[in-house]
Amino acid sequence: MKSPSTMIARSLFAFSIGALSLGCNNDPAKGKTQATVSSAAEPVAAAPAAGAVAYAFSNDGSTVEFVGAKVSAKHDGSFKVFRGTVNLVGGDPTKSNVTAEIDIASLSIEPAKLAGHLKTPDFFDAEKFPKAKFTSTTIKAGGENGATHTVSGNLELHGVTKGITFPAKIKVEGDQVSVDAEFAINRKDFSIVYPGMPDDLIKDDVLIKLGIHAKKAP
Repeated sequence: MKSPSTMIARSLFAFSIGALSLGCNNDPAKGKTQATVSSAAEPVAAAPAAGAVAYAFSNDGSTVEFVGAKVSAKHDGSFKVFRGTVNLVGGDPTKSNVTAEIDIASLSIEPAKLAGHLKTPDFFDAEKFPKAKFTSTTIKAGGENGATHTVSGNLELHGVTKGITFPAKIKVEGDQVSVDAEFAINRKDFSIVYPGMPDDLIKDDVLIKLGIHAKKAP
């Protein structure tokens, strides 16, 4: 007969393996649309198109959130300071463009120790690269998973500029333009390559969640 201590040890080992297996399935990007990443495209004209109406947005009323994960856990984070403009032409998103800028140091996530680590050179390197910027190049009608549009543009992050394409739900209503999007990007495409601990590796894909509510500028 096995001793009680042996049985307890085996039970703990089995529990640990089971927990690790569940952790391996801890992927917030699973089943989500993967943004297409390519070389940066030619930027759109700096000046808004003739007849464009500016709609401004910021962290006051809008959200820029992300979900990252490692083997053992996932973490929900956000940026608390950002701003941008939708230049709407004729009420038609496909004739329009959007620009946005995020203050990387405004990153917020729990626990506080993780927030501090994400701002270091291991990840975002907020001191060296204080801003992330996005400038759209095209907005096309239609998209995956019920999206109304497909947005393409240049994303500058961590000192790397790449073209990205993702689906979004865009609505023009009264004095507001709403843009809601949820998609995954691979952090390594932007040279954020810190692997994590050998027994608790960080996943490459990060889920991005945008809730933009831009109001007509006065």
